[in-house]
Amino acid sequence: MTKTIEKANIFKKIMGQYPTGVTIVTTMDENKNPVGLTVNSFASVSIDPLMVLWCIDKRSSALNAFLQGGKYAVHTLAVDQAEACWAFAGKEKDRFSKVQWETSSNGLPIIKDSLGIFECKTVNKIDAGDHFILLGEVIDLSVNEKEPLLYYNRNVAGIPADWPNQ
Repeated sequence: MTKTIEKANIFKKIMGQYPTGVTIVTTMDENKNPVGLTVNSFASVSIDPLMVLWCIDKRSSALNAFLQGGKYAVHTLAVDQAEACWAFAGKEKDRFSKVQWETSSNGLPIIKDSLGIFECKTVNKIDAGDHFILLGEVIDLSVNEKEPLLYYNRNVAGIPADWPNQ
């Protein structure tokens, strides 16, 4: 048991040292209330057809909404959306009061001014340890020319000023 805990802690440390972009994933629950959470386990899967995946913890209070909703929107966050990142990462109930949002023509809550938005229909749910992997086919997408928000070592920031081409 101790070895398992040690390995889990090392795994978390390694993953925390791996820089990623930051996303908020949203959907509507069965009562048409918006649901969302901050996610960094997001990846592109396919260009033809356009597909993405992300992972949700089985203990998440939003789990049922995402497993049963059949569709979701992934918002890649811009550097000016750090407050939204933390609001959707916490236990706060009224997360959507912290952002400007609207309902898309696909019936999904869309956070305005995100760097990019992928509206997806869920095509597969994969049971993977303590998480589910949700595989989605992109049905609509949009992009804003903004600087991305990055996650590294439990912090978020923009691209460093000395980064090439900045």
